[in-house]
Amino acid sequence: MTGTETFETIRYTADVVVTTTDARVLLIERGWAPFKGQWALPGGHVDPGETSRAAAARELAEEAGVHAAPEELDQVGTFDEPDRDPRGRYVTVAYHLEVVSGTPIEAGDDATNARWWPLNALPELAFDHADIIRAAIAASDR
Repeated sequence: MTGTETFETIRYTADVVVTTTDARVLLIERGWAPFKGQWALPGGHVDPGETSRAAAARELAEEAGVHAAPEELDQVGTFDEPDRDPRGRYVTVAYHLEVVSGTPIEAGDDATNARWWPLNALPELAFDHADIIRAAIAASDR
């Protein structure tokens, strides 16, 4: 290193794609910027000392009222495109959970609404969450 290199701050997050047995996906309406008022996957920052899987389970409970043990979540992949978040560099590990149709949800924490959406009729999504949903569905079809 020459001493002229700069290092970017990278934030570590986890997101969860929750689908139902009748082809719906859980989305939350964001109550904060960026993308305030848009629909997104439940998720958020990984806390110090926490795994991304544990963070995903915690965020799912906090934002949508769905409780799952971390080991119930299947890893979909890592999403790290440099421009995926307008706030800076965010790297997320995405997980998938399938639940029975009719699983109750309740918006909480930073979400203003939570809703089951048909996978074939999704609204415009925040961030790269449409890509994450596609990857989760492709992985579950294998």
